[in-house]
Amino acid sequence: MSAPSTATSTEPSAPAARRVSQLDERTRDRVLSAVLERGPVSAAELGEGLGFTPAAMRRHLDALSRDGLIEVKRGRHTAGGAGRPARRYVLSQHGQSAVGEDYLGIARAALTRLGETAGPTAIDDFARERFSSMEERYQPVVDAAGPELEARAEALAEALTADGFVGSTKTVGSPIRRSPQAEAAPRSMLGVQLCQGHCPIQGLASEFPAFCEQETAVFARLLDVDVRRLSTLARGGHVCTTHIPLGRAVTADALSTAAAARTAPATLSIHQQGRP
Repeated sequence: MSAPSTATSTEPSAPAARRVSQLDERTRDRVLSAVLERGPVSAAELGEGLGFTPAAMRRHLDALSRDGLIEVKRGRHTAGGAGRPARRYVLSQHGQSAVGEDYLGIARAALTRLGETAGPTAIDDFARERFSSMEERYQPVVDAAGPELEARAEALAEALTADGFVGSTKTVGSPIRRSPQAEAAPRSMLGVQLCQGHCPIQGLASEFPAFCEQETAVFARLLDVDVRRLSTLARGGHVCTTHIPLGRAVTADALSTAAAARTAPATLSIHQQGRP
């Protein structure tokens, strides 16, 4: 008579498997949030920021890619070296939608009916009113940052992040000195790019561009400088990017003038509006 088998099964129990699945889901939510906040971002940068091993990072990124939540954007090497372009991750259109667009069907139908009954200008008026409350809330935050445009743009990015837009800024352009004796680099060639990694109204903005136009107008009034929209999520960009030219600080007189004229429509240079 043979002895009973004492082999232990290596298969996890059902409760243990559920716990592993839930842990993976929570971890992938963290990875997805990190890609949303920092994208385009490399696997190495994500792993360093989240404390994951390269193997674990690849596993979670592969899973998110299979689910269609993220995608790869190939870019140049930052050091200008030869070789394959760097793989950097951003949220896909499906990933952006997955963050939350339950409102979309009702809102789209309501705005379509508004345009049909009251005309296209009614949608412009609605978008303007929608962003006027944002402008009122953001104005003291931006003004508290002082006169320097970099600081004001950073304050605006922080306010946008608090509202779910995942704002960030970076200075772009190369300062050029005309002579070795020049102490201060001319700033006319420099700019700040204000980026928004998420748009809570992306689905509406793709159909009703008045929302992007009014948001851009608010940014111009808050910063008291002509701005240019370079890309939008609504038109297929991986982020919304607004270019803010540097070269001057906002004076106290300018702030007073801007406050007096804040209710007037702004004239903007947005020739590249919506271009990805």
